[in-house]
Amino acid sequence: MSFDLILEVVLSLIAVFMAIVLHEVSHGYVAARLGDPTARDRGRLTLNPLAHVDPVGTLLVPLSLVLLRVLFHSAVPIFGWAKPVPINPGNFRNPLRGMLYVAIAGPATNIVLALAAAGLGQAVFLAVPNGGLHRIGGFGGNLIEAVFLLLAMFVLYNLILAVFNLIPIPPLDGSRVLMYFLPAQGRRVLVSLERYGFLILIALIYLGVLTPVFGGIQRLWAVLLGPEWRTLLLF
Repeated sequence: MSFDLILEVVLSLIAVFMAIVLHEVSHGYVAARLGDPTARDRGRLTLNPLAHVDPVGTLLVPLSLVLLRVLFHSAVPIFGWAKPVPINPGNFRNPLRGMLYVAIAGPATNIVLALAAAGLGQAVFLAVPNGGLHRIGGFGGNLIEAVFLLLAMFVLYNLILAVFNLIPIPPLDGSRVLMYFLPAQGRRVLVSLERYGFLILIALIYLGVLTPVFGGIQRLWAVLLGPEWRTLLLF
């Protein structure tokens, strides 16, 4: 196993954990602002990743995908999820609207983070024109490549989390957004599907229904990074 692959895997894990934690914290923060202290009282409004670890979504799934990449040279991106932040809609003045705002907070945070990280990277390239970063060799050059690889992975995984969570299938955030606009009967149907949500998502992924979605994310990622950034990282 090459050092480059090890570095990519480690930085990918760091990036995806950061994106997941910030996604969940944003849910709890908006809930607290709307009058629900549940997440704060349970110590979930923290950036400490240990408070958000889900045995399956934060450990088993990402590490399994790492093994696929290492053993079979799979190109599948590393992703996962954290333990959901506890929310009590009964504490909101308007529970349905409150859940809408809480649901939007996660993907919105990921979009802002992706754009901010991409903007930071592009600002550095503007500050060091004419391919100056490409000419730095030795330890300094390797360190710069590692930092830009981490930033690139952070952009990618925030985009994946934002778009994936907006799919209107429970328990994803998109279902909470859709629920706000549905009549009462539609909301009951959506709630009844929640126990089958992950099975539905797995089926959609297996059948290739979501392939165009992930392809669109890949293209948007390439646009945000730009050719000079991609050249520095050789992809």
